[in-house]
This record gives sequence, C-alpha cells and structure tokens, in this order.
Amino acid sequence: MAAVSILHLALRADWAAARSAGDYRVSTLGRTLEQEGFIHCSRDLEQLRGVHAAFYGHVSDPLVVLEIDPTGLDVRFEGGFPHVYGPIPLESVTAVRPYEPTTA
Repeated sequence: MAAVSILHLALRADWAAARSAGDYRVSTLGRTLEQEGFIHCSRDLEQLRGVHAAFYGHVSDPLVVLEIDPTGLDVRFEGGFPHVYGPIPLESVTAVRPYEPTTA
C-alpha cells in the first residue's frame, strides 16, 4: 500500500529554484532547511489552509502545493505536523498545483 502524501505550501519561485537545484530545501516562508533544521509540512488540506491563514495570508507571490510521498524520507510528526528532516528529492514530489485559498 502506498504511503499517504503529505503537503507543503511553497512559493512558486522556491519550487522553480528547487527544480534547478535538484532538491527542495525551504523550511517555510523565508527560512531554509539549514536555518530551521526541518521542512514544515501539513498532513492534509485542512491543516495546510490553517498554515496559509497563519503565515502566508499577506503573501502576494504565487503559491503552490507540493504533494510529497514520504516513503524513504525522515518524517517526524511533532505538534501534530509532519516535519521532514533533510532535503526533499524532486522525485518525492508527486504533484504540484497552484494554491488558491478558496478552492485548494
């Protein structure tokens, strides 16, 4: 049985940079994996919407939702949120779609 995807809200520009670099290393808005120690993710769309409301509501840059297959990644659930310890390889991102707060 396939693992359930986890989600990450990203600036479209950060995702484009990751595609050039070969892996994704942004923890959350304005913070890198190296600065934070892990990459913040959400377990489902409802939790992702809460993250958007709390931290991204003021952002006007385009956002995307990364759907991530956690298989083989160091994922730890802390405070109810999945955190990925280490970079996310591009092949672990199974889908990317624009984030629209009302329809995502």
